[in-house]
Amino acid sequence: MRIVIVGASGNVGTAVLRRLRQESGLELAGVARRLPGPDAGEPYDRVEWHSCDVGAPGATEQLAAIFAGAGAVVHLAWQIQPSHDQRTLHRTNVGGSRAVIDAVVRAGVPALVYASSVGTYAPGPKDHPVSEHWPATGVPGSSYSRDKAEVEALLDTAEREHPELRVVRLRPGLTFQRDAGTEITRYFLGPLAPVRLLRYGRIPLVPTNRRLRMQAVHADDVADAYAKALLGEARGAFNVAADPVLTPELVARHFHGWTVPVAAPVLRVAAALTWRARLQPVDAGWVELGLNAPLMSSHRAETELGWTPRMDALTTLKELITGMARTAGTSAPPMSRDPDLPGRPAALRKARTPGHGNPY
Repeated sequence: MRIVIVGASGNVGTAVLRRLRQESGLELAGVARRLPGPDAGEPYDRVEWHSCDVGAPGATEQLAAIFAGAGAVVHLAWQIQPSHDQRTLHRTNVGGSRAVIDAVVRAGVPALVYASSVGTYAPGPKDHPVSEHWPATGVPGSSYSRDKAEVEALLDTAEREHPELRVVRLRPGLTFQRDAGTEITRYFLGPLAPVRLLRYGRIPLVPTNRRLRMQAVHADDVADAYAKALLGEARGAFNVAADPVLTPELVARHFHGWTVPVAAPVLRVAAALTWRARLQPVDAGWVELGLNAPLMSSHRAETELGWTPRMDALTTLKELITGMARTAGTSAPPMSRDPDLPGRPAALRKARTPGHGNPY
């Protein structure tokens, strides 16, 4: 069975490659805009690599040729930055997803597994989990959430028009691993954040709000859910998250910090002002998402996929914090420590020079 993974060199893609290499009889092909080098090593070796910008003109035709003969396609590609250029993000995330879906249909691939997110859900409860039946219409004010919901609508159309296509949507919580430390720092904190202070295992101040309750899951556990979805006959949506729910109080207690109550409007304004000043790379939409995304029940994944997380959410967060403190990464471009990539110190210095663009 030949499986093509679009976005195979990022956080989740790297974990999916590791997981699928454990299965016999699989041929793995990876698609990425920037490919791992020839000496990248595991898990990027023994993979048939293809370079493709999924949002570019002609991507559907290019992808259809890559997908030819595949037994399944995993669509993981998603662009987080530059957050100041929403047109570029929509081009990649929604336009690129449309190209992947159209190419899957054109190539006659029987199964498509898509990386959705808790972010696809409409605002929901923080005191009890919701099932996959909760409306997947997104959180107003979050472009990430809006794009995720739009792609799910594209999948709805594809399922109606092509009932022979088996579509699976995995909706994980925050997905972490140690080797994603550099990537997540770059995407969500920026190069000015003093992450090396985290090596002491302390987060001195933790903003707290009754709506800041989130779920996390280890990338390897998410990858196991992808493998079970790929190699089985499941259809539809599956929530994927581990216990316990991450609350500010829990985080502060385990990282030896103090909680600081902050009203939601203050969080929104602080995020917006620091983002506009280019002090950090995420806009206020991420605050909206954190405050409004519901808690999820993973019951369906546990009963129908036979999926159970091996690592709890708190241990997963601790692993990420260690990775951030030690600037952990891999040799693949999205996860590497190359200082010249966008959003890193060298890119920031260039951005301050006339003629260079925005580092985010």
